[in-house]
Amino acid sequence: MRAPDPPLLSAADPSLAEALRGAVERLAAAHVPDPEVDAQLLAAHVLGTSRGGVQAGAIRGDALSLPHAEAYGRVIDRRAAREPLQHITGLAPFRQLVLRVGPGAFVPRPETEMVAQLAIDTLAASPSPAPTAVDLGTGTGALALALATEVPHARVVGVERAVEAFIWARENAAHLGVENVRFVFIDLADALPEMDGSVDVVVSNPPYVPDDAVPRDPEVRLFDPPGALYGGADGLDVVRAVSRTARRLLRSGGTVVIEHGEWQGGAVRELLAGDGWRAAATHRDLTMRDRATTAVAP
Repeated sequence: MRAPDPPLLSAADPSLAEALRGAVERLAAAHVPDPEVDAQLLAAHVLGTSRGGVQAGAIRGDALSLPHAEAYGRVIDRRAAREPLQHITGLAPFRQLVLRVGPGAFVPRPETEMVAQLAIDTLAASPSPAPTAVDLGTGTGALALALATEVPHARVVGVERAVEAFIWARENAAHLGVENVRFVFIDLADALPEMDGSVDVVVSNPPYVPDDAVPRDPEVRLFDPPGALYGGADGLDVVRAVSRTARRLLRSGGTVVIEHGEWQGGAVRELLAGDGWRAAATHRDLTMRDRATTAVAP
């Protein structure tokens, strides 16, 4: 008679629920903003499951194998050192997409999703059968890829000058199989003269932190590339360049959408009015903070 198979997990294997409790305590002590969420997401990453799967496993009383427990301890150590969650998992959700991210590129933020929505709505409303959009300073490609996938009849160009970010953007497009987007390696101030006067929407999430305003969060201060954060003494140096480039790229009646800090709406509207834009308006995000300003090309 064949002997029964040995159990996959021994009685000595640690409990998933206990590991989660310890991880939450460790992350809370390190002042991670959402320790329970991050503990569960990192367990899901290690176990190759979903956050819901981790929650269900903890309720069932599942155990962790020793290799999984050791791997979980390592990723919790990294998160307790305030390494971004997205760098540890290698992934960042953005609207309908899951983007590949890592060192050398700005991690897409949830608040930028409403910036994408403004651009998507405008692009989708274009009367052109093949409207065109340009993302200036595309980073990992989040805005460009959101526009390309949610307005599939559009043609989208992402512009980036940082080597690491440009590589991430191209990898994301290839991984997601997005064919109506292309990325160009060039400074946004000099970008795409061959498209002057033909673009329907220009969108940008430029660096807008003033040089002397050091971010509080270690994830931002220590891990986001400085070139994606700081925008000069008032934070608007790159916004000025975006305004100038967008003016020459956009057709008459085209729209520019620019993300900025919650305190910068008035300054951005004034800047755009000085450059000859019409109907500058600032829009709030879901937390009711000023997040983006739009304007129309004359």
